[in-house]
Amino acid sequence: MKSGKVLLGVLAGVAAGAALGILFAPDKGSKTRKKILRKGGDYADEVKEKFNGLLENITEKYEAVTKEAEAIVAKGKAKLEDSKKELKNGVIS
Repeated sequence: MKSGKVLLGVLAGVAAGAALGILFAPDKGSKTRKKILRKGGDYADEVKEKFNGLLENITEKYEAVTKEAEAIVAKGKAKLEDSKKELKNGVIS
């Protein structure tokens, strides 16, 4: 999670720097507000994309772990059945 916090900090710093740069620009107030809204929308879209990528990555890892766990359980059940058969054959013989 360290990289997530670093990424969030960098994005916040970039957003703050951009906002301050726009606020101190020599444009009219209405133009400045439009720029701020546009930049804010751009940053929001970027954050959404990164979040969706992160969510997709986590989903893929979850699915891989689930498949691996299912394989382990199936292997364990097969070994249990083999052991039961051996035990039954050994006791009856």
